[in-house]
Amino acid sequence: MKSRDLENTLAIFKREFLSYFNSPVLYVIVVIYLLATMAFTFFFGQMLLETNNASLTETFFAWHPWIYIVLAPAVGMRLWSEEHRLGTFELLMTMPLSPWQAIIGKFFAAAMVWLIGLALTFPVVITVCWLGNPDPGPMITGYAASYLYALGCLAVTSAASAYTRSQVVCFIVSVALCITLTLIGHPGILNTVLSTVPAALEPVVRFISYLSFMDHFFEMTRGIFVLRDVLYFVSVIAVALIITHMGLRSKRA
Repeated sequence: MKSRDLENTLAIFKREFLSYFNSPVLYVIVVIYLLATMAFTFFFGQMLLETNNASLTETFFAWHPWIYIVLAPAVGMRLWSEEHRLGTFELLMTMPLSPWQAIIGKFFAAAMVWLIGLALTFPVVITVCWLGNPDPGPMITGYAASYLYALGCLAVTSAASAYTRSQVVCFIVSVALCITLTLIGHPGILNTVLSTVPAALEPVVRFISYLSFMDHFFEMTRGIFVLRDVLYFVSVIAVALIITHMGLRSKRA
């Protein structure tokens, strides 16, 4: 990336990142996220006290996908819908920058918001280390998996946001897509489908389930850092951003 391109991307990043902190919505979402993770971990997950389990895999990270399904679209729904609604999209596109610079700058600004939110859950790690002697491997890969999951949902939301000026429509569509990408790999659903479809269609069903966020997420939370799972999320993000670019080009035309 040329220095001028980098400057443009950083300018968009700074503009978008600071705009999040000028809105009370961000603080509400982060607080809800922290309360939800704590509640699921210590109450619904019955962590440590009743199970004597010092692992975060089943009691902490297992709840993250269900939280991101709703809250990641809530953060990302304004990425492009807000520009369309306020009429600033045309102004943005007349500036001396490419659509890709705007897309990357905006996406990484939203990604930074989730990085901050995830970092604020670190007291859970401190609590676990104080009460038990957990394996650090699953913690490290679990946080990596959680962040990649959030970025995947953000990228899907960015793609939906590029095609509508309504944040409500973007939110609903994004949540539906994230739920679909989560549930198509759910073991219960997968086993039910496999028991009803002909044997000839079983490879097709298993391939579709392989596209699920959930399958690649849980593999990493167990402390298994597999390159194909990282590449899967990176590929999802790349495809979603390409779809975002296509949507912006159609609007620009």
